[in-house]
Order: sequence, then C-alpha cells, then structure tokens
Amino acid sequence: MGKSFQSFFRSSLPLCVALLLTAPATATESSNARLQQALTQLASKARPGVLGVTVVDLDTRARTRINADRSYPMMSVFKAPVAAAVLAQVDAGHISLSQKVTIDRQEVVNGAAVPSIGIQFKGEHMRFTVDRLLVAAVSESDNTAVDALIRLVGGPHVVTDFLRKHGIDGMRVDLSEGDVSRIFEGTTDEQPISENEAKKAELERLRRGYRAYLDDPRNRTTPDAAANFLEKLWTGQLLPARSTRRLLGLMYGQTMPSRLRSGLPASVRFADKCGTSYSLEGETAAFNDIGIMTGPDGHTVIVAAFLTASRADRKVRDALFAEIGKDVADAYRLTDQGP
Repeated sequence: MGKSFQSFFRSSLPLCVALLLTAPATATESSNARLQQALTQLASKARPGVLGVTVVDLDTRARTRINADRSYPMMSVFKAPVAAAVLAQVDAGHISLSQKVTIDRQEVVNGAAVPSIGIQFKGEHMRFTVDRLLVAAVSESDNTAVDALIRLVGGPHVVTDFLRKHGIDGMRVDLSEGDVSRIFEGTTDEQPISENEAKKAELERLRRGYRAYLDDPRNRTTPDAAANFLEKLWTGQLLPARSTRRLLGLMYGQTMPSRLRSGLPASVRFADKCGTSYSLEGETAAFNDIGIMTGPDGHTVIVAAFLTASRADRKVRDALFAEIGKDVADAYRLTDQGP
C-alpha cells in the first residue's frame, strides 16, 4: 500500500507542481478576461464619448486596458501631481507646510467640490498655510488653492519636470485652473467680455472655447501614465514615506464627488482624485476619476478612468463610473477575506 502510494506520488509530482503553478495564473487570467469584457462593454455604452481605463493589480502586475494609449484632458485630476510636486519641495526644504501664502482677490478662481477657499474668500487679500492649500486643492478640489500652489513651486513646468524625473511620461501639466477657465470662456486673447454681449455672440464664444479646450494637448494624460503615477506614489517611489502618507491622506479625504467610490463596498479603502469640466449643449469635455483601491486583506488595485466628449447626462455618467468601480472590485475580489 505504501509503495503503491509512493509510486503514485512520484509519477504524479510533475502534474501536481504544474497545477500549483498554473492555478493562480489561470485565476488571474480569468479575472482579467472578465474585466476586459466588462470595460469593453462600458466603453461601447459610453459612445459617442470616449472612455479610457487602465487597471493595475499590484499583487500580480496584471494590467487591463481600454482606449488607454490616447491622451485625455485631466481637469482637477492634475491637482494630485501638483500636490506631489509641492510635497517634494517640502521634503527638499525649499518650502514648509506652515509657510503662509498670500492670495489676492484677482487670483481667485471659481470652482470647488465643496465650499472652500475660492468660495469663502473675503476682502482683497487672504493668507493660508501651504498645508491648508494642499487640503483645499486635493480633498476639496479648490481651484484657487491649486493655482496658488503652482505659483509657489515656480509654474506648471515644474510639475511636469517632477513627473519626468520620476519616469512618468504621458502626463503633462502646462496650465493653471485660471488658464483652463480662460480657454473655456474663449478669452485667451485677454480681451474683456463686453457687458453688452448678445446671447448669440456669447454662445458662439463659448462654443469656440469648448472646442479649443478639446483640441488643446496641454494638461493631459494617458490612463497608463495616470496609473503609473498612482503606482509610484503607493510604492514609495515618488515621495518619502511621510509625504507619501500625507498625499494619500488627502486623496482618502476626497469623498465628493463620488464616482468609482460609489460602486465600491464600504470595506474597500479608496484614495482618489476626480476631475470634471463643465458641459455645453449636452456635451461634457472631461469626467474622470483616478484612485487606489485596497481590500480588507491589503490587496491593492489601481484604476485610472477618463471619459471625454460625453453626450450622456450626469446621472448616466455617475452610473458608468460606479459600474467601473464595481466591476474592478468584483474581478479582483477585493472584498474576499478568505484564504
């Protein structure tokens, strides 16, 4: 009996080893295939808008991509790399988190996910610490705050140089939020808008501005580059540990708007940064979310999702991103706490 079992074990050993080696790969391939199919269907549903997504499973290094090799307008997504560049200068001793920054009334830019610096600005001048501006820019998506930080570090090109230094290609920062607003408004020639502008003339100006923004190659990223940024942040390749924790904390603190997050179970932690343009005549130039999902067992997956030129209304766009979040969590069993 013993000899028979030993003979069976020896003859079956190669098969046993092969099964052990291929089982995880097969499971991973199955998860990737399901997710690829789901994302392909969602991209089809998003038409005539273009949906681009990159998903990276940090456990297996598997990547799932759809329309991921083209550039998309970032809008407020760019506030995360701006914050990273600011924290790098803090680490280098060039600035400090307690340093005060003065903002003048003419530097206020409209726009924030929650009432923040730009909305609550009083008087002709206000002063804020760098730390407060970081919270406002990333967690509250305040446009005035991020523009103040861009001026503080020396301009948008400093952010792009920081990204290139860390091997992140395909993501570029060239414009402030004020610059983006002027493109949309069709006022990049710095000519003031006439107080007597007719409604038809206003619409034509806004149409020109909207098309100019969609055609502008600046402040753009590929989903692959955005995922690369998040991966380097999470793995400590972008910033020292203290600043890494700080930026992730700011991203965990962004809960509005809720996009990918709204499709995730409560047990999944999510650090993200959204970006949204305004809509004109039923079309939205940019509707984005990039983030890091972590399950209860520490399993971590990165998602970078960008939607451009969408004709869908806000409710449909929200549902689309919620479905992306759900599909990723389901594919990689982020809520599975079993062995």
